[in-house]
Amino acid sequence: MTTFVDRVVLHVAAGNGGHGCASVHREKFKPLGGPDGGNGGHGGDVVLVVDPNTTTLLDYHHSPHRKAANGRPGAGGNRQGGDGESVELPVPDGTVVKSRDGEVLADLVGAGTRFVMAEGGRGGLGNAALASARRKAPGFALLGEPGGGGEFVLELKSVADVALVGYPSAGKSSLISVLSAARPKIADYPFTTLIPNLGVVTAGSTVFTVADVPGLIPGASEGRGLGLEFLRHVERCSVLVHVLDCATLEPGRDPLSDLDVIEDELRAYGGLDDRPRLVVLNKIDVPEAEELAELVRPDIEARGLPVFEVSAVAHRGLDALSYKMGELVAAARAAAPAAEPTRVVLRPTAVDDAGFTVTAEEGLYRVRGSKPERWVLQTDFANDEAVGYLADRLARLGVEDELRKAGAHIGDTVVIGGEDGVVFDWEPTVATGGEMLGRRGEDHRLLGQRAAVGRRKDKDAEYHERMEGYDPFQAGDDE
Repeated sequence: MTTFVDRVVLHVAAGNGGHGCASVHREKFKPLGGPDGGNGGHGGDVVLVVDPNTTTLLDYHHSPHRKAANGRPGAGGNRQGGDGESVELPVPDGTVVKSRDGEVLADLVGAGTRFVMAEGGRGGLGNAALASARRKAPGFALLGEPGGGGEFVLELKSVADVALVGYPSAGKSSLISVLSAARPKIADYPFTTLIPNLGVVTAGSTVFTVADVPGLIPGASEGRGLGLEFLRHVERCSVLVHVLDCATLEPGRDPLSDLDVIEDELRAYGGLDDRPRLVVLNKIDVPEAEELAELVRPDIEARGLPVFEVSAVAHRGLDALSYKMGELVAAARAAAPAAEPTRVVLRPTAVDDAGFTVTAEEGLYRVRGSKPERWVLQTDFANDEAVGYLADRLARLGVEDELRKAGAHIGDTVVIGGEDGVVFDWEPTVATGGEMLGRRGEDHRLLGQRAAVGRRKDKDAEYHERMEGYDPFQAGDDE
């Protein structure tokens, strides 16, 4: 059964925003109580959080689809919809987030580091929030925005100070088991280690982490064996330790050729030339291996590499090795640049930035921009007044003027958005708002109510004028 996964494809979806509510306050003896529709709640986010207690991406291998809750719709009586609950996904320290095409989106290092993979949609405004001096009783509300989402690739790169590299069965797992409290699986056949093992080593006052990187063989950097899957775990290590098997019985292998092969694979993978190296001649508890170690040691030292003869079984040479690794780790930490304080960079919008673009394409004009595209998503196209409100917003933004400058004429096709955008037949001379609105900002329903009130006042004045000086007895009435 798989117990370690360091690469997964995660499908996430943030919550949609709740729709706003179109409502009119109703109370006895108050027929025109005014709009009281509440706003919709925001959708929940999908967030990655570095958790020190999480060491693998196994959970997302079994359950690759994650979704946050939707925001709830608003209600009458100015009741706001509740926000959708966000989903926090714990990931190991050292997780890299990429898009499906390989673009690095985030490198999560350090406990508590957060990354919002998908933002929840904003809730739509209710008609109470849309009311203004020009539109006193909106008969519509805005729709909630859809939440973000997509496919993301999560890759784990172990956060360790020292990487043990070498052929399978070179003794890396045995070495890490005696240097630290780690207890990896150890056996006498190749590819015993199928996952990177981590162990904490203390050398004097220096405490550092050692990683056993499995599966390096010729062609590993090109995907042969397990090397390509685990070479990424070497990237964050500040020291590389070659573990060479001096007791191997395989034909055509010896410590020098093994060293050359592994170095070629590290060089082909790239980005590791500046890391200090140590060479460990392992298994010297075997007499023939000890003789071979003494034979090849001068040649390796001639390359400028420090050499240590050790035996994980007999616990020989381990102290000197651990202290040398601690010395190199301490030097690497001292040479690392100090962490700079977080700076907030403000990039104000340029004064000539309209916030949208209009481009002429074959047979149509396309409008792109965050504002017009968001406004289209918020519009209920089954409501004429909502469509009129959208037209008002687009006109104030300057979209109609830019369409004229681009050469658009009445009846031309206009698309707001991408390939799945909303298509219009442009009619700039038509009054905004269709049947519900007249001139911009005027609402026929309110105008009708005002006209009715005016007619009642006129009739009352006419009645009083006619009744002045009226005597029913002179008119021949009986009473």
